[in-house]
Amino acid sequence: MITSETARNVLNFILFQIGWFACVAYPDLLGPALALAFLLIHFVCVSQNRVAELQFIGLGTVVGSLLDGLWFRLGILDDGSGAVLITPLWLVAIWALFMTTLSHSLNWISRKLWLACLFAPFAGSFAYWSASKIGVVELPALGLSLVALALGWLVVFPLLLLARKSLYPELAP
Repeated sequence: MITSETARNVLNFILFQIGWFACVAYPDLLGPALALAFLLIHFVCVSQNRVAELQFIGLGTVVGSLLDGLWFRLGILDDGSGAVLITPLWLVAIWALFMTTLSHSLNWISRKLWLACLFAPFAGSFAYWSASKIGVVELPALGLSLVALALGWLVVFPLLLLARKSLYPELAP
């Protein structure tokens, strides 16, 4: 386990960024497999409260995957597979990796909830737009899709931070 908080946050940030790109570039199996490996590295080297963090990551991954599933069902997102009941594994993996950042490299944003409300709509929708430029997902109605994604992130991101604070106070700052 890494003892320096700064080093843990840097490693967490790097694992998330590389994991996001791996999942978007190799969505079939390699990306999610790398994401799983990065999650294991996270729990060995970064996590200070493994049980609580695993529960929080699980909660957020389910919530995020359900939100993505809704967006697929509503036509906000499309991956060309025609499947609308199951969120693609690569997106589930990204949610799990993203959830690790909320207690580490993105922990600073939870100190001011207004920051989460300000940044989340832009950052969240930008991530999906970026994935669409790589070609792993489509935003069928670009403007409507971006607005829906931004609104979803405006609601979900602060709620995840509040859930962490109330359900897993040992993870909150």
